[in-house]
Amino acid sequence: MRVSGRPTEHSLDNHGLYNLDTIHWNLPTPALYEQAIRAHEGVLSHMGPLVVRTGHHTGRSANDKFVVDEPSSREHIWWGEINQPIDEAHFELLHHRLASYLQMKEIYVQDCYVGADPDYRMPVRIISEYAWHSLFARNLFIQPSPDELDTLVPEFTVIAVPRFHAIPSLDKTRTETFILVNFAKKLVLIGGSSYAGEIKKSLFTVMNYLMPFRDVLPMHCSANIGPNGRAALFFGLSGTGKTTLSADAARTLIGDDEHGWSPNGVFNFEGGCYAKMIRLSPSAEPEIYATTQRFGTVLENVTVRAEDRRLDLDDESLTENTRGAYHISAIPNASETGVGGHPSVVLFLTCDAFGVLPPVSRLTPEQAMYHFISGYTARVAGTEKGVTEPSPVFSACYGAPFMPLHPQRYAALLGQRLAEHGTQVWLINTGWSGGPYGVGERIKIPHTRAMVNAVLDGRLDGVPTRVDPIFGLQIPESCPDVPSKILDPRSTWSNGADYDAQARKLAGMFASNFAKFADQVDPRIAAAGPQVA
Repeated sequence: MRVSGRPTEHSLDNHGLYNLDTIHWNLPTPALYEQAIRAHEGVLSHMGPLVVRTGHHTGRSANDKFVVDEPSSREHIWWGEINQPIDEAHFELLHHRLASYLQMKEIYVQDCYVGADPDYRMPVRIISEYAWHSLFARNLFIQPSPDELDTLVPEFTVIAVPRFHAIPSLDKTRTETFILVNFAKKLVLIGGSSYAGEIKKSLFTVMNYLMPFRDVLPMHCSANIGPNGRAALFFGLSGTGKTTLSADAARTLIGDDEHGWSPNGVFNFEGGCYAKMIRLSPSAEPEIYATTQRFGTVLENVTVRAEDRRLDLDDESLTENTRGAYHISAIPNASETGVGGHPSVVLFLTCDAFGVLPPVSRLTPEQAMYHFISGYTARVAGTEKGVTEPSPVFSACYGAPFMPLHPQRYAALLGQRLAEHGTQVWLINTGWSGGPYGVGERIKIPHTRAMVNAVLDGRLDGVPTRVDPIFGLQIPESCPDVPSKILDPRSTWSNGADYDAQARKLAGMFASNFAKFADQVDPRIAAAGPQVA
């Protein structure tokens, strides 16, 4: 066995890995570039990003994720379609076969932290078959200091081996692809997929399980701080605008996707960003666009022109879900600490494929809880395998695929935090207006930015509102730098009766979805949803 880089005292024997060829420990970015290019894992593009392809998996394989059914976590897990059980024996069998596969192979190790607040951070280890996955981990997670690295002992470990495949009949997986989370062993196994988002979201799942036991609300949201010191949270699934809207030159970015809200305040789980790159605009999204022209960024499934190695960010021939992974320091106004105070504003971002929700509206505390538990948005093309166009979906807490506990556990923590700090909650529709997907148009980013900025700056606090008769939302009658007509979604449709029918249809979907939670929540929250005629 050969060693390169900077090993720690905690050996790989602790993870059941033996007889390896070369272990590359905590290699820095330039060395990982060299390794990735030497192994033909990716190519160097104009201005420096490393461009890789992930094969047939260009998004998460949500149906291939399993949680090990074991005594220490069994009674806490929200079992069902999202958290599918797999027994301990089959996990062990797959772990042993995976370890055998890795014998006499090169592997890469990154020791990092998840969680910017020292009071809650968790040391983690990412062991990968690919050098570029190690670079991804180095970008996305928080790097320990050299002194910390020497003695770091991971509390959770991810082993990602894309070329190793399960045998469904033997391993009791759905396909050859698998993502297995074992809370007792503190170990995640990933195989059969090169999509790096599986690494990121596996550790998010781990934090979503552990943090509520420490009085921390884990959140699928971005966060930033204004010049006035007011922090804001942006909830939403992939494609709803969390990254785009939080990367504002006038505000300090805490993080773009995963955070905790503790008694101390808000803190980033990560040290980097994982942004969608398709049709990225240098004028509408300048901070993110700039990351495509720098050394250190990893670009997944972005097209590179062979003749000059320049990027074509508009090309969706490989996937709609092209991605960029970069360290948060690439954003000029990013926070150096990754922590902030208690937020004064929470924004729920939804991409409404029906085109009936207002682009901006204020929620009562009860409505805030209702919409958080509902988590309505659209599943955006490419985010998950097999999804080729937006479709309506309800995802509890705006992140159900990553929530091992029952949604009510997270909702109760959110309600507690909102009440303690008097936090305002607003609903922002970044989806369609004037008609449903395929008929109407998606709301323009500059208009959404103007509405978000007006909320964050307090300029909508005293503006007269009207109450939507179906959804009960408080809609401002005016907003600076936004045409008043688009604030009323019904007026953007050519036929008001068509709007009414579509709005009632969506209201019925809200009611049908919420029925499975109604007996576990306060009746006032259940009554805060849309009124179905």
